[in-house]
Amino acid sequence: MILFLEIIHVVVCLLLILIVLLQSGKSADLAGAFGGGGSQTAFGARGTATFLSKLTTGAAVIFMITSFTLSLLISQDKGRSIMQDAEALSTETNSSTEGSENKTDLSGSKKTPVQEEASGSSQNK
Repeated sequence: MILFLEIIHVVVCLLLILIVLLQSGKSADLAGAFGGGGSQTAFGARGTATFLSKLTTGAAVIFMITSFTLSLLISQDKGRSIMQDAEALSTETNSSTEGSENKTDLSGSKKTPVQEEASGSSQNK
């Protein structure tokens, strides 16, 4: 089911791109270059919706429906978020680094927190 919807989604996406590129803009004539908007009708200079604009609307609606449906199906299929893995990984990383807080100074020798406090207090005097 998901594979079928993904194929439909990609095909509709490509059709939507093609349909939009085939359309001409509202002011594609010479008057549009100089700011002329055409007549003052309710629908503008083009009149009512053309076949391509209706096709664009239909393809956009199908694209949105397949996007929403795919997101619902995929989220129900997995049942968990990718952030759950990130939280578990961060807690494992924090717990493993808390036990070994050895720091290396510029000379290359490792210092434990106790040695660091002792050397820091002697430098402050």
